[in-house]
Amino acid sequence: MNSKILLSTVAFLASVYSAYSQNILKGVVTDKDEMPITGANLRWLNTTVGAVTDIDGNYEIPSVSGNNVLIVSYIGYQNDTIKVSDYSSKLNVVLAGELALNEVIVSERRMGTISSKIEPIQTQKITYDELCRAACCNLAESFETNPSVDVTYSDAATGARQIRLLGLAGTYVQMMTEQIPNLQGAASSYGLSYVPGPWMESINVSKGTSSVKNGYEALTGQINVEYKKPQTSDPLSVNLFAAHTGRLEANVDANITISDKLATGTLLHYSREQESHDDNNDGFLDMPKTEQFNGIHRWYYKGDRFIHQTLANVMHEKRESGQVDHAGSHGSSQPQMAQDPYKINIETNRGVLFTKNGYILNKEKNTSIALMLSGIYHNQESNFGNTLYDVNQKNVYANLVFETEFTQAHKISTGVSFNHDGYTESLNDKYVSGLANLDLRRNLNTAGAYFQYTFMPSDKLTFLAGVRADNNNVHGTFFTPRVHIKYSPFGDYLSLRASAGKGYRMANVLVENSYLLASSRQMNFTEKINPMEEAWNYGLSAHSTIDLFDKPLSVMLEWYYTDFQKQVVADMEDPHAVNFYNLDGRSYAQNAQIEVSYPFFRGFTLTGAYRITDAKTTYGDELKEKPLTNRYKALLTASYQTRLKKWQFDVTSSFNGKGRMPNPGADALWNEYFPSYISLNAQITKYFRTWSIYVGGENLTGYKQKNPIIGYENAGLDSSNFDATMIWGPVHGAKYYVGLRWSIPKKS
Repeated sequence: MNSKILLSTVAFLASVYSAYSQNILKGVVTDKDEMPITGANLRWLNTTVGAVTDIDGNYEIPSVSGNNVLIVSYIGYQNDTIKVSDYSSKLNVVLAGELALNEVIVSERRMGTISSKIEPIQTQKITYDELCRAACCNLAESFETNPSVDVTYSDAATGARQIRLLGLAGTYVQMMTEQIPNLQGAASSYGLSYVPGPWMESINVSKGTSSVKNGYEALTGQINVEYKKPQTSDPLSVNLFAAHTGRLEANVDANITISDKLATGTLLHYSREQESHDDNNDGFLDMPKTEQFNGIHRWYYKGDRFIHQTLANVMHEKRESGQVDHAGSHGSSQPQMAQDPYKINIETNRGVLFTKNGYILNKEKNTSIALMLSGIYHNQESNFGNTLYDVNQKNVYANLVFETEFTQAHKISTGVSFNHDGYTESLNDKYVSGLANLDLRRNLNTAGAYFQYTFMPSDKLTFLAGVRADNNNVHGTFFTPRVHIKYSPFGDYLSLRASAGKGYRMANVLVENSYLLASSRQMNFTEKINPMEEAWNYGLSAHSTIDLFDKPLSVMLEWYYTDFQKQVVADMEDPHAVNFYNLDGRSYAQNAQIEVSYPFFRGFTLTGAYRITDAKTTYGDELKEKPLTNRYKALLTASYQTRLKKWQFDVTSSFNGKGRMPNPGADALWNEYFPSYISLNAQITKYFRTWSIYVGGENLTGYKQKNPIIGYENAGLDSSNFDATMIWGPVHGAKYYVGLRWSIPKKS
C-alpha cells in the first residue's frame, strides 16, 4: 500500500514538474501602427496547441516538443510564419497590411465587447464598434448594451446620471481616462456627460479590486476610457446627431501625422438642448436645458526608447431646469402660484492637463520606467431655488512606475505616487443642521508607494499580489493589500478567477449628494463625519468558451461581495429629511451574474444576461435593503451586420426588477416598493464607403415613472413634501434620433 502511494506521489510530482517547467512563449501582436490586435490566433504548425491574444494584444503559448514553427493569423491580415529559437525573450509580431485582391474584399465582423482570457483581473473591453451600436452621445450612454454597468438618473430635475457596478453607486468605482484618475470629486455628479461618445476609442471595465498601481480606490471596480489616438486615428472625422427632443450635437476630430515619430490631434464637441418639455403637465421640465463646449488637444511622440504624450482638455457647461413657468401653466391642473418659479441653474468650468512619459530601459526584459502627471481645475456654481451651492476643486496627481521581468515566470511593478486635492465648498440653506461637522475647506495630500508581483509558473496559472502604503495628512497611514489568481485548466476553454482585496475612498459628502438639494428635505449632519470609507471586496468568476456547431459559445459566471468597515451613510428613511452619519453596523452588497453570448449565424450575435443584487445597509439600528436599487435585472441584446458591412441592426431590451423605496411616512408620499419594468432600444445603421447614417430610438416601450417629482405644486414653498430625488425608472418617454458619421480614412 505504501509503495503504491509513493509511486502515485512521484507520478503526480513529475507531472506537476513537467507542466511547470514547460517553456512559455510570450509577446504581443500588433499592426504596422503598433496598435494591439485583439483576438489574433497563434498555433504551432500541424498541432492543435494554440492561443488567442487578449484585449491588449498579449499572448502566452506553451512550447511543443520538436516543433518551433509558429503560425500567426487574423482575419483581414496576412498570416505570418515564424521559426522560434529563443523562448526566454518576448516575441512581438507585426502583421502586415489588410488583404485586398482586386475587387475582392476579405472581411469578418469583430467582437464588440471582448473579455480578456490572459489577465488575472477580470476585464471587459468595450470597443468603438460596440459604442456605435447605440447613440452613445457621452460616457453616461455608453453602457446601454453592457449587462454589468447600469446608468440611472440621480433625480428628475438636474439630469445628473450615475453608474452602478456590483450593486453600488459609481462613486465606489475608480474612474480613469488613459490610466490617470479623473471624473472624481467635484465631477462625480455630472462627470459622465463630460466625455463625448465619439471621442472614445474604447472603455475597459474591471470588476472587483484592481491593480494597486493605480491607487487605493476601486472598491467595486475600475472604468478606464481611452480617447482616440492621433497616431492611429483617421485624419478627419465628423459625427452629427439630432434627437426629436431638440438635442443637437456636433463632434469633429482632426489628426496630423507629422513624422513617423510625431503626431498631433484635436477633438471638438458642441451640444445643446434648449427646448422645454413638460409631457406630464406638472409644470417642471422633463429634462434640463443644457449647452456644452468641450475640446481636447494632444501630442504624441514615440522614439526608439522614449514615449511622450500630452493632453489638454477644457470644458464649459450650463444646465437649467426647474419649473417651466409658474405651476399651473402648460396644461397643469394645479392652480397658478404667486411666488417666483422654482429654478435650478448649474454652470461648470473645467480644465484638465496631463502628460505621460515612458522610457524603455531593456526591451528584452520589458524593463521600463514611466512618469504620469496631471492637473485638474473644476469650478461649479449652482442654485436649487433659493439654495446656493458652489464647489471648487484643484487636483495635482503624480505617479512614477517601474516595471521589469526577471524571467518568464516572475514580473514586478513598483512605484510611488502623490495626490493633492484642494476643495472649497459653500452652501447657504436654512434646511441644514450640523454643517460644522463637515470640512468645507480642506486640503488633502496623500503620498504612497506600492509593490506588485506577478508569478506565472505555467500558461495555466497566474498569481498577482500587490500591496501599497499611503499616508494622508488628515487620515494618517493606511495599507491596501490585493490578490488575484487566474487558473485555466483547459487553455482558452475555461478561465477561473478569484480575487480579494481592500479599498479606500475619500467621500465628498456634499458634492456627491448635491442632487438632494432638489428637494425640501432637511439635511442633518448628526455627528463629525469621517469621510474615509473602507471596504473589502471578494470575487469569483468563470469564463468558458466552447465550440458549438463550429461557433464559439461564451458563458460567464461571476459573484462579488463588498463588505464595508467604514462608510458615510445617507439615511433617507425620514421622508422629510436626510441624515448623514458614520456607519454603525453592517453594510454590504453581493452581486451574482450569468452572461451568455453566441453568434447564431454569420454577422449575427445574441447576448443574454441575468443579475441578482443583494445590497443592505444599517440605517439607525436596523439592517435594511438599500433603497432605489433593483433586486434583479435581465438584458437581451442582438446585433446583425449584413455581408460587406452594408447594414447593421441592433436591438437591446432590459427587464429591470423591483426594489425598495425609502420609508414613505405616514402621509404615504410614495409606495413602499417600485415595480419592475421593461425598456427597449433599437438602431439601424447604413454604411457607405467613408460615411454612415444611423437612426434609432430609446425607451421605445414609452414606459416612464408617473409623477417623478413629489409635491411639485409646492416647490419653493416652506413645504416638506417637495422631492425630485425619488427616481427608480425613466423620467421621459420614447426618444428618437438620427445621426451621421463621416471620415477621411487613414492611408495604409
